[in-house]
Amino acid sequence: MTLNPAGTSVAHPLCVDLDGTLIRTDLTFESLLAALKRQPLLIFFLPLWLLRGRSYLKHRLVQAGRLDVTVLPYHTDVLDLIDKARRQGRPVMLVTGSHESLARQVAEHLSLFDSVLATSETVNLIGANKAAVLEDRFGPGRFEYVANGRVDLAVWQKSGAAVTVNAPRSIVRQVAGMGIPHRDIPNTAGRWKTWLKAIRLQQWLKNLLLLVPIITAHEVLNAQALGAVTLAFLCFGACASATYLINDLLDLEADRHHHKKKNRPFAAGTLDVRAGLVAVVVLMASGLGLAWLLPVGFQLALGTYLVTTLLYSLWLKRVASLDVIVLAGLYTLRIIAGALATGISLSFWLLAFSMFIFLSLALVKRVAELVEVRKKEIATGVTQGKLRGREYATEDVVVLQSLGAASGYLSVLVLALYIHSTEVSQLYRSPEILWLIAPLMLLWVTRLWVVTARGYMDEDPIFFAATDPETWATGAVVALILTGATLLQL
Repeated sequence: MTLNPAGTSVAHPLCVDLDGTLIRTDLTFESLLAALKRQPLLIFFLPLWLLRGRSYLKHRLVQAGRLDVTVLPYHTDVLDLIDKARRQGRPVMLVTGSHESLARQVAEHLSLFDSVLATSETVNLIGANKAAVLEDRFGPGRFEYVANGRVDLAVWQKSGAAVTVNAPRSIVRQVAGMGIPHRDIPNTAGRWKTWLKAIRLQQWLKNLLLLVPIITAHEVLNAQALGAVTLAFLCFGACASATYLINDLLDLEADRHHHKKKNRPFAAGTLDVRAGLVAVVVLMASGLGLAWLLPVGFQLALGTYLVTTLLYSLWLKRVASLDVIVLAGLYTLRIIAGALATGISLSFWLLAFSMFIFLSLALVKRVAELVEVRKKEIATGVTQGKLRGREYATEDVVVLQSLGAASGYLSVLVLALYIHSTEVSQLYRSPEILWLIAPLMLLWVTRLWVVTARGYMDEDPIFFAATDPETWATGAVVALILTGATLLQL
């Protein structure tokens, strides 16, 4: 019998697992997320379906959720392994615990498999069940099995050769000790860096808005207020990261169709969706737990933020116009939360300014996305029409730009009226110096929209502002003006 370099018969079939092996994700959990996104109330039916067995649960989830298998994160090393086996004339079979309808869609899309075995409505094809089916079909030790998990150990024990893919080191050691030809395809992704990318630690910059009330109230040197706002910052950071994970988990398919978002950890399959669900619970519990150390008003604000962001992920972001108002409201809510955490009263002027400037930034985000779509349409000659997952068309760019620029200028108008108000006269002996801030803000808003129109804007304007040298320079000059006005008061 002719042997290949791995020591296995070239005639032995190659049996390939799907979840976590051929693809860098799990279709059962993806089906769950897709189903809950379409019908959130299905969460109450999950225990009833599970009582009827895992195979029945998978069957119902496939019926409730729709997945596009063409954009799944396929493992290129496994595809190369399959291609090599086919060139050697070996039969290749897709053998998976995922539902048979999804398995057949994958097989049809790739056109690489001679046959498919998968979970049906009554049989859950994993572990011992899968091992028994393969042994009955090919005989003991007469097939090579490619998989990744602990549940697959039962199958490897019946196989003649093994390939572990992205498997934990403990699993790799157990398979290596079985005395059969073994090859390992390791996971090369940097785990911690990937998690930092997933929780979007850089987005915690938005939570610096919690500092605005103590800055505007001249309470920066108040140690108690600083301690409270630091704790509030951590609460919002943990909860915000949890909501980012929820948003990414619910938007897997839309992200995979996006030229940049397809590289997000869950969309690209560099992080497991199951681990993402666990991380959501841990982060949410941490943020809410710390919130108990702060006033009830802050707790209510944080709860409002979580409920609103969840509704945004499930529904609100797909409602044109309402989505940008909600985003602006979430920015403003951070300022309100900072005031509630420290016991500082907010002024009408600050809230009005926040509402307009954050609406302008939210519109920047949508316009930047539409500009990218339009550039892609011009480059490819293919009309996409709308943002995937959003109710905006490329024709909306002009009106959204007008609304966004107008909102930005209105925020400067509010600032000018505030400078002329009696409140400022009570805070500063020479409030006239503050007028220098108004033209600086006009310049910044104008440049922001010009950069967006030219297609240079990062899709998150807050992140753009945090990394933009001219924004930092503008902020430094504003800080000098405020410092000068404060010193003149002494």
